[in-house]
Amino acid sequence: MSEVLARWNGLPQEEAAREILACCGSRTWAASMASQRPIQDEASLLATSDTIWRSVGESDWLEAFRSHPRIGETRMEKVAPAQSSTWSEQEQEKAATADEAVKMALKWGNREYEQKFGRIFIVCATGKSASEILEILRRRLHNDEATELQLAAEEQRQIMHIRLKQWSMG
Repeated sequence: MSEVLARWNGLPQEEAAREILACCGSRTWAASMASQRPIQDEASLLATSDTIWRSVGESDWLEAFRSHPRIGETRMEKVAPAQSSTWSEQEQEKAATADEAVKMALKWGNREYEQKFGRIFIVCATGKSASEILEILRRRLHNDEATELQLAAEEQRQIMHIRLKQWSMG
């Protein structure tokens, strides 16, 4: 068991939920994760996260989505935990190096997505260039609401895995 998990397993419920919140952004998910302790290892942490993520409601998914900045932006409109902001910057590292035309296309694509779906575009940006993200965004703009919500939830799940691994390693 990692030192982080061992320490986290011993925290009071509310404090444990607050600490893990940056990995997802959904308070319900974080509280549920804290209630499943003790969690012994990374594999159990990820499996528990997946089970809980699939059991929470749409409003919890939307709350998690709101904890992210728009793709191509590093500042969030809503104050997020500092660790979440740092991870967002790291996840969008490749996208941040795009030329101005691609950055502008992402900005307009984000706006179009928000007008169509009423929420920000969520993609697991780790390792993807801005051009790759723009292509994914353009493709997903053709989805219906139900399909897109499921895709966004899956992208959020992938982001959570990356963040949980980083968090549990300390």
